[in-house]
Amino acid sequence: MLFLAGAVMTSPGVSGQARLVEKVVRKGHEAVIPYERYVLPNGLTLLIHEDHSDPIVHVDVTYHVGSAREEIGKSGFAHFFEHMMFQGSDHVGDEQHFRIITEAGGTLNGTTNRDRTNYFETVPANQLEKVLWLEADRMGFLLDAVTQKKFEVQRATVKNERGQNYDNRPYGLLGEVTSRNLYPYGHPYSWLTIGYVEDLNRVNVDDLKNFFLRWYGPNNAVITIGGDVKVRQAVGWVEKYFGSIRRGPEVKPASFPLPILEKDRYVSYVDQYAKIPVLRMVFPTSASFSADEPALDLLAEIIGQGNNSLLYKNLVKTGKALSASAYNGTSELAGEFALNITPYPGQKLSDIEEMVRQTLAEFGTRGVTEEDLVKFRSKAEASIIYDLESVAGKVSRLASFYTLTGDANYLPKNLEANTSVRREDVMRVYAQYLKGKHAVIVSVLTKDGGVQPAAEDNHEVSAEGYKAPDYGYSGLRYIKPADTFDRSRQPSPGEPVVNKAPGIWKDSLGPWKVIGTQTDELPVVNIMLRFRGGRFLDTPGKEGLSGLFAVLMREDTKNYTSEAFNLALGQLGSSIGVYSGDDQVSVQVRCLKKNLAPTLDLLRERLLYPAFRADDFDRNKKQLTESLRNSLNQPSYVAGTVHQRLLYGSDSPLGRTATAETVQNIGLEDVRNYYRDNFSGRDGEIVVVGEVTREEILAGLSFLDALPKGKVELPVFSPGEKKRRQAVYFVDIPNSAQTEFRIGSVTGLKYDALGEFYKAGMANFSLGGSFNSRLNLHLREEKGWTYGARSQFAGDKYTGSFVFSAGIKAQATDSALVDVLDTIRKYRESGISEEELAFTKSSVTLSEARKYETGFQKAGFLNMILTYELPEDYTSRQNKLLKSLTKEEVSRFASAYIPDDDHLVVLLVGDKARVLEKIKQRGFDVIELDREGRPL
Repeated sequence: MLFLAGAVMTSPGVSGQARLVEKVVRKGHEAVIPYERYVLPNGLTLLIHEDHSDPIVHVDVTYHVGSAREEIGKSGFAHFFEHMMFQGSDHVGDEQHFRIITEAGGTLNGTTNRDRTNYFETVPANQLEKVLWLEADRMGFLLDAVTQKKFEVQRATVKNERGQNYDNRPYGLLGEVTSRNLYPYGHPYSWLTIGYVEDLNRVNVDDLKNFFLRWYGPNNAVITIGGDVKVRQAVGWVEKYFGSIRRGPEVKPASFPLPILEKDRYVSYVDQYAKIPVLRMVFPTSASFSADEPALDLLAEIIGQGNNSLLYKNLVKTGKALSASAYNGTSELAGEFALNITPYPGQKLSDIEEMVRQTLAEFGTRGVTEEDLVKFRSKAEASIIYDLESVAGKVSRLASFYTLTGDANYLPKNLEANTSVRREDVMRVYAQYLKGKHAVIVSVLTKDGGVQPAAEDNHEVSAEGYKAPDYGYSGLRYIKPADTFDRSRQPSPGEPVVNKAPGIWKDSLGPWKVIGTQTDELPVVNIMLRFRGGRFLDTPGKEGLSGLFAVLMREDTKNYTSEAFNLALGQLGSSIGVYSGDDQVSVQVRCLKKNLAPTLDLLRERLLYPAFRADDFDRNKKQLTESLRNSLNQPSYVAGTVHQRLLYGSDSPLGRTATAETVQNIGLEDVRNYYRDNFSGRDGEIVVVGEVTREEILAGLSFLDALPKGKVELPVFSPGEKKRRQAVYFVDIPNSAQTEFRIGSVTGLKYDALGEFYKAGMANFSLGGSFNSRLNLHLREEKGWTYGARSQFAGDKYTGSFVFSAGIKAQATDSALVDVLDTIRKYRESGISEEELAFTKSSVTLSEARKYETGFQKAGFLNMILTYELPEDYTSRQNKLLKSLTKEEVSRFASAYIPDDDHLVVLLVGDKARVLEKIKQRGFDVIELDREGRPL
């Protein structure tokens, strides 16, 4: 039966194996993503969306399997298997999946969550067949290519990922503790998708093969293709490469009992990296796409999202908490309404819990206002439109909707559900899920023992009564597909695509330089204003002033409280952000075209009439101070800031960073003076992208003429100089699961688009600038020591540097240090190979097709032209330059600009007790520093 939506079918469809079962087209301005849906005899579903606005295609292969299909004692396996899917198959060599896609000018990745795993690529449109060949090969021909060595390396990589993202950062284990105590024993949501280390250690290659055979059949997958695609051609390729893959075992919908809490469950744990305790309360709610989900989302927004929320009013505004938020998180089988509070030091968690309960009770009295409804509906509409800006966004929506609801055309229903929420819906879900209901209350404690939990722990996970389900692993057999063509032959690309940079207009608005491009793909406008300033203007001893100024610019104005201002923005579905950088303060605006005029009215208010009230200043100063103190327990933050100081010195603006101590020296008058003296339009720059004409935007921004026009002078400072390596610098953060590496030097290479800086960047591509670079392949794919390793040349108007960075498992710190230095030295001395140069040229040149799709990408392109006064065709000139580079030239750049051993500043941040002696035994002298970079 053929299902039609939006239009009448006029073609009998494509002949062959694939059967057309649905066609959806847009009529007028409907919120619809047009597509055609096909089904192959083996059960594989194919969705195709045509979008010829850019010469690219995005392919997503989603398997309806995530950690919810894992067995007790084998957690983390779905995510582990995602890693294995990149390790080669019968016709694709080891580490070649990333290489082939990167060399084709594409980008790729995979993700796993509780309910699904997806693999995706964005490539120039003429590379589509190659992508389908790759995806089909790992769907049908993976198992014989799996080796014990690959298995062990990826097991180590996943464990490093856990260390980097969970074990080695403040509050990284909060989700794990919450889930374990919320869901019944054996429920697959009771563990995180990353899994437990002991479970990862337990599994073997046979487990992996069984997992593949059970869940990775074509009948449990949907392929979604979007972009500059010819439908008949794409269907033919899917038939060719996927048609012979055998159907897998039947996959029934997962079913597990929802959490039932017989009482409030109090649990606590000590976080080694947290400086500040945290309280989390979680109430079980309904699953994704349930009728209750939109009302719960609005309830969470009223209670704890933004400075209009009740939690903000009751806890943050009153100085009780650094942050307070609520959200309704949903998955396929269940939902979680979570409230997260980070109190100020000195607050009792038991008191914080009581304030939260009072806030929940307050909602019962307050209810839902008309303003709440308008804001929620407007944000829902804007969010959907913003998500459709890229082909990847549309493809992801189609794939997710189909996988989780069985209806790829769920977007209109989703929009209707969110824009038709009523007051009574919200009050009903409040009564059903929160009012008087039990929760899991987690207290995150600090290692100093200065804070007590909200209440004594009263819950232990029990396996009593648990009966393991039958996951269907018996009798599985691997039968390879039989083909009538040579699958080992990699498809050649089609005709080269035509890359077209956006058309540009330039103008001025008084002293402002303006650059823009007009597009009509979506009714969206993006604006960026840049004021000369930033942290380079911070007075020594008052580092953090420009950042605090930017924060205060987001608070009250003379005519609006910050709550009223953000309510007005929310009701338009718009955003206005103010941010501080090195040499600039930027203001970023995003809105729907229909709401441009009122959004610009709010922008005028924001820029011309900031209030800089004392209570706002005191609150934000305290928040920034505590945030900086807490950051000193995060190894990656410490590594980045200390290495910057080592490279440039504390006497230079390049080396100075904000600390809790410098922020304490800042007063309210400093902020007011910053606005008076430095917030000037004299050297301002404006970037505009979207559905707006030059005349419209210049007229709309004419109010900028009212800003001061004084000259803002940035300090003159040295770009820094190479420093001779004296020793390995080391910062101790006890119990770190990984060691953060920062190894680099000042190069003095300022940014240029067509000169030495650009050429040095191309020389680095094969050393540490891509997944298949020497450093990443050795440290991640060969040794399994890291989740990722990279090196880069960074440059701006003032200076430049070369830096290697990675988080490496603690046990391998000394060996990795030797290998990193050796790899950099050998590359510097021997240079690039012909194969690496060809890979670099192909990867960088062909990636041009992906550079101008979204408004953000277009704005970035225009921003570079404006900032560095580049020619409008600078990217095409770069490609011509790259094509002409020889192996000898690139090797010369590597030798000239990649620092030698004697000038590499080496910083390691990790567990001293575990790694320091091993480093010394390798012959390295060590200088120990504190967490702000001062010698001990």
